[in-house]
Amino acid sequence: MPESKAQRRALAHRAPDDELPQFRRARLRQRVPKTDPRSIPDGMWDEFFAALTCDRDRAAVLLYVSSGSRAGELLQVTPGDIDWAKQLIWVVTKGRDDREAVPVSPQALTVLAAYLDRIGLPAADQPVLRTRRGPDRPLTYWAMRRVIQRVNDRLGTNWTLHDLRHTAAMRMANDPNLTLAQVRVILRHNDLATTGRYLNARVEDLFDALQAHYTRPRVERTIAPGYDPDDFKAVFGA
Repeated sequence: MPESKAQRRALAHRAPDDELPQFRRARLRQRVPKTDPRSIPDGMWDEFFAALTCDRDRAAVLLYVSSGSRAGELLQVTPGDIDWAKQLIWVVTKGRDDREAVPVSPQALTVLAAYLDRIGLPAADQPVLRTRRGPDRPLTYWAMRRVIQRVNDRLGTNWTLHDLRHTAAMRMANDPNLTLAQVRVILRHNDLATTGRYLNARVEDLFDALQAHYTRPRVERTIAPGYDPDDFKAVFGA
């Protein structure tokens, strides 16, 4: 099959957490259906989180999955970007220069506080997530990616760093207490249709509901008191 020059230009030097740009298919190539975003099911989340070995990794993963921030955005968060009282972090959104507030969970801030209490607070202009070995320096994307790879090695899974953002989006979009418009603002999507991709039920999450469905006894029909069963048979049949 011929190659698509437009595809090669669009994907050249693309950051792993960037959204896929639009490009034309090469001649004779079939259209590939768009798959749903991958996210960690709730049933596997506890196992994934338990495989993390230190407070830094736990804090980072909890911040990712509660804020829905992109990998590069969260790794640039400094002490001045954290509003502990309001449970917010400030990030520079991809493709923009403006700092935007993103809510995070109390659990994420608790673990982050324990981590910072142990290593000490970095300088005001330095990221809070630091390396654990060698000279003190900010945690890079590739180092954080390696954290997820080590978890995959222990569990035999293949989750990626960007799947944490998908997990946050899936949880928020399917929360009945949040509207899709609110989730779009939190995730900072340009288009509501992008957020709508996460409104899909997963079989893994429906396991308990399906088990209850399979084991539920059949409803037995009964006749209300005061009615003659023979009359029902005459009108509706046996």
